[in-house]
Amino acid sequence: MSVQSESEAQQGHNTYVIDSEQAAELARLMQQDRILTEALGGLFPEGQQLPEDGSLLDLACGPGGWTLEVAYRYPHVEVVGVDISPPIVEYANAQARSRRLTNVYFRVMNVMEALDFPDSSFDLINGRLMCGFMRPEAWPRLLAECRRLLKPGGVLRLTEMEPTLTSSPAFERFAALGSLAMKRAGQSFSPDGRHFGITPVLPRLVRRAGFVDVRLRPTAIEWSADTPYHYPFFKDYLVFLDLIQPFMVRTGVASRQELAHLYQQAVAEMQQDDFCAIWTFLTVWGHKPEG
Repeated sequence: MSVQSESEAQQGHNTYVIDSEQAAELARLMQQDRILTEALGGLFPEGQQLPEDGSLLDLACGPGGWTLEVAYRYPHVEVVGVDISPPIVEYANAQARSRRLTNVYFRVMNVMEALDFPDSSFDLINGRLMCGFMRPEAWPRLLAECRRLLKPGGVLRLTEMEPTLTSSPAFERFAALGSLAMKRAGQSFSPDGRHFGITPVLPRLVRRAGFVDVRLRPTAIEWSADTPYHYPFFKDYLVFLDLIQPFMVRTGVASRQELAHLYQQAVAEMQQDDFCAIWTFLTVWGHKPEG
């Protein structure tokens, strides 16, 4: 996968910062789905209600961990997941079959393009951590499409993040270079590339798309060395910091040698007894007007 232009993205190319079809990334995403759902408070910690015989769309669902869990917990709701990667969609559909879930299916679609569903198809649309591929100019188009696809009174629910904060000098340097790489690739709202910049602008984007009663729910997950979430998130970053290095090299923020050295340092520092870390998330939800 290469750093792509907006025209390439519009033609259906994958702009995710990692090759999501690698076995290591697929496994990481499935594990991360489970951890985040628990750490964020469950499937719908804000209290959204799904009507009987309702319908839900999960945007850029990846291997479908969250989507499949919703289908299992809400057997009378039709659940649809869409993702740009045909192999990952095939994998997610195989997971649904293996779990004998008949109320969920997955389709290949690029959420930065028009989605192949009729108007007013869904009661709730969910999106989680799409900042890994979304470009700033694509957000208004996607949110307008979500408004088209929701039934009157339907809910749009989005969860995004900023880079985790830690006490590790090597991790912090690596994260800073990663944020700068996102900026150079045109996939950041940050004015200077020091963070992703999605969480400050997301509520306004949702309001400007015409959604009403827009609300926020922040979450801070601690994964310091002496906490239950330390080892799961350490394993997550052990893989992520390795797989994202080619993207960072292509954007010119660092050499392979510099990143390899930082990676080894960060791995060592994350395992120290005095390691501290906080990861922040923001869930924003709003309703399509009834009228």
